[in-house]
Amino acid sequence: MSSRPAAEAQAFLEQHPEIDSVDLLISDLNGVMRGKRLPWSNLAKAYAQGVHLPASVFALDINGNTIEATGLGLSSGDGDRLCQPVAGSLAPCPWLRGGRQAQLLMTMCEADGGPFFADPRQVLSRVLARFRQAGLTPVVAVEMEFSLVDRARDALGMAQPPLSPGSGERAAQSQLFSIGELDEYADFLEAIQQAAATQGLPLDTALKECAPGQFEINLLHCADALAACDSAVLLKRLIKGVALAHGFEATFMAKPYGQEAGNGTHVHISLLDAAGDNVFAAADGEPLGTPRLHQAIAGLLVTMPAAMAFCAPNLNSFRRFQPGFYVPMAPTWGYDNRSVALRIPAGPHAARRIEHRVAGADANPYLLLATLLAGIEHGLDHALTPPPPITGNAYAQVAPSLTNSWQQALDLLEGDAVLNEALGREFVSVFLANRRAEREAAMQAVSRLEYDWYLRQV
Repeated sequence: MSSRPAAEAQAFLEQHPEIDSVDLLISDLNGVMRGKRLPWSNLAKAYAQGVHLPASVFALDINGNTIEATGLGLSSGDGDRLCQPVAGSLAPCPWLRGGRQAQLLMTMCEADGGPFFADPRQVLSRVLARFRQAGLTPVVAVEMEFSLVDRARDALGMAQPPLSPGSGERAAQSQLFSIGELDEYADFLEAIQQAAATQGLPLDTALKECAPGQFEINLLHCADALAACDSAVLLKRLIKGVALAHGFEATFMAKPYGQEAGNGTHVHISLLDAAGDNVFAAADGEPLGTPRLHQAIAGLLVTMPAAMAFCAPNLNSFRRFQPGFYVPMAPTWGYDNRSVALRIPAGPHAARRIEHRVAGADANPYLLLATLLAGIEHGLDHALTPPPPITGNAYAQVAPSLTNSWQQALDLLEGDAVLNEALGREFVSVFLANRRAEREAAMQAVSRLEYDWYLRQV
């Protein structure tokens, strides 16, 4: 056991004598937290020796079923792999068990300490290693939308917005950017802020989003892309936990309500060179940016069709891609334009960046960012040139072309040499097997709508 991790564990226990157990967390392919709960007395051992979890944790579908087609289940003996703590991630969970619970993020390794190929965090780590070799550091900010829903379903068994803690009324309007609705949910939002401060998560702004009961909470930009995604997955857990403590549920489901705006994940990315300068910002102050900005945009546009498998990873994800709901439906870009897939925001010259606006809130942050960086890497390596930027309403100018088919999205990923090479063919094979098995299970279910439309009419 090295002195630094030992000191981290010891200092934490001395600072938080109220803690009696620790959750060891690892993010699966869906971004669902899996792991073990340990008594606090075993924390030092976990730091010293790690803990073992089966590799099949990355074969689990959304229902927790092992997908044998991944090759990580019984066909390989369902063996264990070593999981090591992520330094700096040990923190209390103030919303759980009266504050007696803590959590520690883990990442999976091979027996020799090398990265396990199917761990999404390790997939991102491998992509970032290539950027380091090129002398580039991605700076990342993650913005996530979520919906608060009542723990009681409506008369049809469907989700519904909760009763407002302030007014006692159920929201039925959009009220985008409403300060009044922020006031109504002030106790809930303050509890998120306090819990995030306790955990060291760098929150930025909170705002009321388009749909009833929908909010967005943003994380500050970070020059450590792994840490940015760690913060994103931990913030999801925090928001869900705080919501339950306040009597409702929080969901990052991409499309909870068919006739309302869905939940997205927007990712802001810039690149710093070895001197710490933003390579997307032109030295002469030219507002349109640099050739490398345009190359990065072009790479993202070229890989966007295949990237849909990660931007929209499940059945519900594709419900979000409908006209009129501010969701990009074609590979487009533009300056300070919210109708495009890749927006170059206005703001200080030194902060020139790309905002990727395609993914749903149900995307795994590690896999999403790994995919976006792979697209940027492709554009830079091949000095690609993007089409002209869109001015005005992109929806009115460019026909939808991004797939709204789960099967086609997976087929496009399978056939894409760029993403297979960048993310690792072995990993992509596991991901495809996992997603295809879940799709096959989903296709066996008959929806209420199908009974309403077809049972008596055909």
